[in-house]
Amino acid sequence: MHENIEKLALKGTTTVGVVCTDGVILSSDTRVTMGYFVAHKKGKKIYQIDDHIAMTISGSVADAQRVVEVLKVNAKLYKLNTGRPIPIKSASRLVANLLFSARLAPLIAQILVGGVDSTGPHVFSLDPFGSLTEENCVATGSGSPIAYGVLEDKYKEGSEIKDILPVVVRAVDSAMKRDIASGNNFDIAIITKEGYRALSTEEKKEILGGS
Repeated sequence: MHENIEKLALKGTTTVGVVCTDGVILSSDTRVTMGYFVAHKKGKKIYQIDDHIAMTISGSVADAQRVVEVLKVNAKLYKLNTGRPIPIKSASRLVANLLFSARLAPLIAQILVGGVDSTGPHVFSLDPFGSLTEENCVATGSGSPIAYGVLEDKYKEGSEIKDILPVVVRAVDSAMKRDIASGNNFDIAIITKEGYRALSTEEKKEILGGS
């Protein structure tokens, strides 16, 4: 059963999360598939949770969107109750608990939670059963093996966002060219201590042209 759930979570999509010295980069393709049918060409797979935190989704859209909404609400409640933004690890643990509590009827979603808090930049990876691991460089979805081919060759710990951004773009672009369930376009979000920012179409074209 566990193997079947993992396969479903890996079906479609390429998402990438990397940690840099000055922040976090999250990226994904935009193709939404149902088997061999392309259901949508401009699907949203990166969600801003707060100014300092975001998450990527792959797997079942409905299940993943439920996780997004639960995290958004709890992040707002945490800020109202404590007067400070929710730590990245706390947000990731909340998502892990949600996924684990539903393990008998699993939420088919593989999640990356990334952001910057008082302890620095972090990216956490979660599987459908709530397993939680902190990563410096991670990819999920059916295009992840191709993305890893680029990331493991070019990513270097201790690099700045400006140096790693072309690597992330190349990784996602490579997956889109080789994985049938990934494609059409890609989104990129950068999170620093200044906040969350999604790259414009012009910025993405410029980076892709120079990578």
